[in-house]
Amino acid sequence: MKNEENNSGGYVDSSGGRQRPLVVRVTDNDFQRNVLEKLGRLEAKMDMLMGAGQPGRMTNAENRLVILERNDIKRSVYDRLLNAVITVAISLAITMHERLGIK
Repeated sequence: MKNEENNSGGYVDSSGGRQRPLVVRVTDNDFQRNVLEKLGRLEAKMDMLMGAGQPGRMTNAENRLVILERNDIKRSVYDRLLNAVITVAISLAITMHERLGIK
């Protein structure tokens, strides 16, 4: 018996001309159920992160980050002003140490 492949993807038996499928499809309901369950969980997590009609965690995190950046800029300005005042005070103390009686 010699088997030859035909164009439809199956094998033709040379003795009877009968076709047997090359690939047997098996429906795996457990696999499909598992994939759909994981997909549902993924969708729920995405809704939680991005928010479904309301601010999600990502939006809240971005808003908090903007507030922290503003506070960091304000704090750096205050730090620079304080450093300038301290530098001027030290410079004055060094310059005036003999007149102020500091030795």
